[in-house]
Amino acid sequence: MEVTWREAMRRALYGTGGFYLRERPDRHFRTSVHASPVFAEAVSRLLRRVDAALNRPDPVDFVDMGSGNGLLAARVRAAVPPDLAQRLRVTAVDLSPRPGDLDPHVAWEPEVPHGVTGLLIANEWLDNVPLDIAEMTPDGPRLLLVDTSTGGERPGPAPGPEDLAWLERWWPLRAPGERAEIGRPRDEAWASVITRLSRGTAVAVDYAHLAGRRPPLGTISGYRDGSPVPATPDGSCDVTAHVALDACAAAGERAGAQVSALTTQREALRELGVTGARPPIAQASADPAGYVRALGRASQEAELIDPAGLGGFGWLSQSRLREEKL
Repeated sequence: MEVTWREAMRRALYGTGGFYLRERPDRHFRTSVHASPVFAEAVSRLLRRVDAALNRPDPVDFVDMGSGNGLLAARVRAAVPPDLAQRLRVTAVDLSPRPGDLDPHVAWEPEVPHGVTGLLIANEWLDNVPLDIAEMTPDGPRLLLVDTSTGGERPGPAPGPEDLAWLERWWPLRAPGERAEIGRPRDEAWASVITRLSRGTAVAVDYAHLAGRRPPLGTISGYRDGSPVPATPDGSCDVTAHVALDACAAAGERAGAQVSALTTQREALRELGVTGARPPIAQASADPAGYVRALGRASQEAELIDPAGLGGFGWLSQSRLREEKL
């Protein structure tokens, strides 16, 4: 059956029997959350900064968007100091069923609650928001139709006016054969997050690219059991595409974000104290067990900030520090 890529992704990932409704993502790919508890510790430090900037509201929220198995939400709750834990309201947001072993203090919801005051993290969520793919043809841009059982493609109709405007602004197609992933649904998804933020900060962490450096053939990919596979939207694998985070940033600002910062995970985590620094060699003789622990932690930190790996992820941080009527 041939449909647009956006519809194919929606069915494959979130439709009846879809990949994300029946599979635990950590079985198929490794995110920063699964790589090391150091990531959650850094996020907990960011939460404390947001809490202080908001003059310690009661309650304060931590929202884990696209939570998967709820691991980040549980780890952040466990990492905060007791005074903050008493005021902390933790919500994991995901369409999949609540894991049976999740901390009972973590709420499980299908969508972001309204009036969030605190910190929201969307770690590798936007890359799974379904989108269409356009290809430049001699007749202009055309949406690609995909066979949901084989992944085969062919050009279909022209994109609508809103998608054409998005392409021209954020990912212009010039030469025949060039492809673009139309990120407008991701912009809208991120804007909806910002509108639900009463006061605080929302952070999107994802595979990303910026205007002027878009990949000419796109990034659509499939993953299963920890390995890349053809992006076949039949529900058997994850289907993902990198995120135009600069376009999402602009959408967030239109939705009410008052402060924006776009950087890399490497720079963001280093600013939160994740350095990857190895312990002094003298510790090896003075405290062998402590040295081994410190060495292991340094290795975990190094993986999280490796610019050729997880450290190369984009970090979009947007804040609403005062309530404004939209």
